[in-house]
Amino acid sequence: MDNLSAMADVIGPANLLLSADDIAPYAVDWRGSYRGTPEAVLRPGTTAEVSELVKRCAAEGLAIVPAGGRTGLSGGAVPQANGPRSVVLSLERLNRIRDIDPRDFSLVAEAGCVVQNVQQAAADVGRLFPIQWGAQGTAQIGGMLSTNAGGIRTLRWGNARELVLGLEVVLPDGRVLDDLRRVRKDNSGYALRHLFIGGEGTLGIITAAALRLQPALKRVETAFVAVPSPDAALSLFSRMMESGADVIAFELCQRFCMEMAAKHGVGLRMPLPLESPWFVMLEIAAAHESVPLRAIMEDTLGAAMEAGEVTDAAIAESDAQRLGIWKIREDYPECSRKDGPAIGTDTSVPVSAVPEFLRTIEREMKDRWPEGRMSAIGHAGDGNIHVSLHAPPGMDRPTWVSRAAEMEPLVNAVAVSLGGSFSAEHGIGQSKRHAMATHKNPLAMELMRTLKNALDPDGRMNPGKVLP
Repeated sequence: MDNLSAMADVIGPANLLLSADDIAPYAVDWRGSYRGTPEAVLRPGTTAEVSELVKRCAAEGLAIVPAGGRTGLSGGAVPQANGPRSVVLSLERLNRIRDIDPRDFSLVAEAGCVVQNVQQAAADVGRLFPIQWGAQGTAQIGGMLSTNAGGIRTLRWGNARELVLGLEVVLPDGRVLDDLRRVRKDNSGYALRHLFIGGEGTLGIITAAALRLQPALKRVETAFVAVPSPDAALSLFSRMMESGADVIAFELCQRFCMEMAAKHGVGLRMPLPLESPWFVMLEIAAAHESVPLRAIMEDTLGAAMEAGEVTDAAIAESDAQRLGIWKIREDYPECSRKDGPAIGTDTSVPVSAVPEFLRTIEREMKDRWPEGRMSAIGHAGDGNIHVSLHAPPGMDRPTWVSRAAEMEPLVNAVAVSLGGSFSAEHGIGQSKRHAMATHKNPLAMELMRTLKNALDPDGRMNPGKVLP
C-alpha cells in the first residue's frame, strides 16, 4: 500500500477519496473559474485526525488545501492549477457544536458546522448568531472565518472577525493551538486568533471556534424602498441610524439587478414596480418587544419621502413577506449568473464615498465598454458595493473576459483612491493576488510574508493563495 493510501489508517477508507469521480467536486470552485485536481481528498472527523494528517502530509511533501462548504468566490478552496502536489483536506465531518452557553452569550462550534445550523442552535436557546448571507445554508464556520466573511448584517455586528472569541488551529507542523477561551478581556500579548481569521488556510487550519452570540431579536421591521439615487439612499441611511432603532441591514440595489432577479428567480415577488433607478432593502430590529419599531419605520420613511429621498416604499406585513424580500437579495447572485457572463468585483469604500464611487465607475464603464451592462448591488451601510460588468447578450465568457479585462483593475483602483479596499468580504484566494501586488502596502506585504515564512517555511499550506 502506498503512503497516500495509508492515510486511510487515520480516517478510514470511506473518508479517503481517490477516484476521479469522487475528487471532481473538490477540484472546481463554485463559479467554475478555477480548477485544480488534488491527488486525494481527506475527510478527517476530529482535530486529532487533522493533526495527524498534517504531519503525514509534511512527511510526504504534500501541500494542503483546506476546504469547507466550497461556496467561496475567489478560488481559495481549490488547488492551484499546475501547482505542487496537493491534497484537499475537507473539514465537513468536523460538524459538532461542542458547547453552547446562553448566559455567557457564546457557542463553540467545529469548523465543519454549517453556518445556518449554528444560527439554529443559537436560536434554540434564545440567542442570535448574527452573520447572514446567501450561502449560509452551505457555507461552513471554518470557511467563514478563513475568509473573514461579511454579509448583510456587517453594519451592525461586523464581519466574522468581530464574532470570534477564540480559535483552535492545527499549525503547519501538526501541532494544535488551543486558544478556545471565551473571555471578553485578555491582554496577555498578541491576539493570535487574528492571524488565522482571513488567512484562508495559508497559516494553519481552523478546526473550531468560540463564537459570540447576541440577544434574540424580538421585533423586526423590513422595507423595500425606491430611492432616486445613491445620494438619497445615504440620506435615508442617516435618518434610519438616528431613528433610535438598531439598523441591521441596509442594501442598495440598482434596478438592473432587480430586473435580473425578477427574470431568473424562482418564487420571487417584487414588492414594488421596478420603475425607480435604485432600491434599498432595509431592516431594523430590537431585542425587546416594547420597542415601537413599526412607528419608527413609518415615521422615518415618511420624513424621507417629504424630503425627496424616498419615492415609494413597501413595509413587510408578515414574516413571509419579510423573508420574501431577503430571498430576492439572497438569490440574486444565482440569478445574475443565469443572465450570462459577467466580470464581478468585491470592493469597499467609506460609506460616505459610495455615491462618488458609483458615479465614477458608471462614467468610466460607459466610456470604455458602452456595449456592457453595469450592475451594482451591495451593503451600502458598510460601504461594500459589488459592481459587475455584464456581457452583451449572446457573447460568451472568454470573449467578454478578454474584451473587458481591465474592468476589475479599474474598479479596484477607484475604490482604493477613495480610501477603500479591493477585497471587502470574499477574500483573496487566487482571484485577487494580482490586486495584492498592485494595491497592498509594501510594508504590509513584507510583514505578511514574514509571518508566512515563520509559520509555514515550506509553503505547504494552501499554496498559490493570498500572497502574490
